[in-house]
Amino acid sequence: MASFNEIVDSEKPVLIDFTAAWCGPCQMLAPILEELSSEIGDAAKIIKIDVDKNQAVAQKFQIRGVPTLMIFKKGEMLWRESGVKSKAELKNLLAKYA
Repeated sequence: MASFNEIVDSEKPVLIDFTAAWCGPCQMLAPILEELSSEIGDAAKIIKIDVDKNQAVAQKFQIRGVPTLMIFKKGEMLWRESGVKSKAELKNLLAKYA
């Protein structure tokens, strides 16, 4: 399995969804991300990280609430926001950083 750093070191934007099984808003976001993923194909990656199973990564990025979304490219964090976002909003963000 690729390390977090290998994943976010991509030439294409990588949308990270910090999530948790017990989080209601995270459950609302899941189908939005699945639809977005099928629409954008390989233009960007969408990765889910469970904060309970990956506490070291969650601590590193000081995740205080879920869902927290981040966009990385070439290892650099370009955008970060907490809360549920619309598919259109996320698609525009990924296009902006493509």
